Amino acid sequence: MSPNDPLLGEIKGATTREVGGVRVDVSTVGAGRVKRIIYPKGFRWSSHMKPVTSTDLCMHAHVGFLVRGHVQVTYGDGCVADFVAPAAVAIDPGHDGAVIGDEDAVLIEFDFEGDTAARFGMPDLHRH
Repeated sequence: MSPNDPLLGEIKGATTREVGGVRVDVSTVGAGRVKRIIYPKGFRWSSHMKPVTSTDLCMHAHVGFLVRGHVQVTYGDGCVADFVAPAAVAIDPGHDGAVIGDEDAVLIEFDFEGDTAARFGMPDLHRH
């Protein structure tokens, strides 16, 4: 964490944890949560998180704003989506994801824990 970079500074009142090499800062806001997620360069969900979750793909919906970096997701059906900061992000459940390039990716995410897809009107699994 760089004390001079406001994107990486301490968030007062947030709960901080690290999972699979990813830093997650969580703030409860009303019925939902706002999270700052820092994915390190070289991160790939299937390599770093799959052993933690024991699922073949990430089954969470992600909604937010990518403020730094480049994230690429590949869905179970082979569909690929690229997000390069600055970018609004909506990722359906059923994906693998990776940080592309030489910098960490920083995502500001909004969620409702296990109810995110439904609350945002997203499918429960990526489909065409």
